[in-house]
Amino acid sequence: MSTTSTKQFMTTEQLLEHWQGHRNLTRRTLEAFPEKELFDFSIAGMRSFSKMIVELISIAGPSLKSIVENSIEKYDESSFNPTTKVEILKKWDEETLVINDYFKQISEERFQETFNLFGEFEFPIYENILYFIDNEIHHRAQGFIYLRALGIQPPFFWERF
Repeated sequence: MSTTSTKQFMTTEQLLEHWQGHRNLTRRTLEAFPEKELFDFSIAGMRSFSKMIVELISIAGPSLKSIVENSIEKYDESSFNPTTKVEILKKWDEETLVINDYFKQISEERFQETFNLFGEFEFPIYENILYFIDNEIHHRAQGFIYLRALGIQPPFFWERF
């Protein structure tokens, strides 16, 4: 009779490191934008990249805080209304610290628990976190398209340092 042992594919520390790699790349994408185009440029009626970034800022840190505190908060991006790239970069960096802090407070066991994110999305916590990462990749790809349309080479997607 053979026994099977289950090994963990990835540790929570590795998942956070992977996510922060994506955040580093998104930050570099943000840095590549000229100030005016960051707020004004759009293709085919899509939002400006600054509005996409405000969405990302409004989701990750506040969601992790809700998960840790086990409180359901409605989604709200109205509290951050930047007018400069410097403001966005500063807030991005602040949220990186928030993400690091709250992520590390989620126990291994809790990743399997169902959580009703924003009172609308009832999924296991790990799926919510994967959504945060997927959503960021999606919006960063839109930012890459904008940069290319502006004649600016985006950062290489595999360089996440």
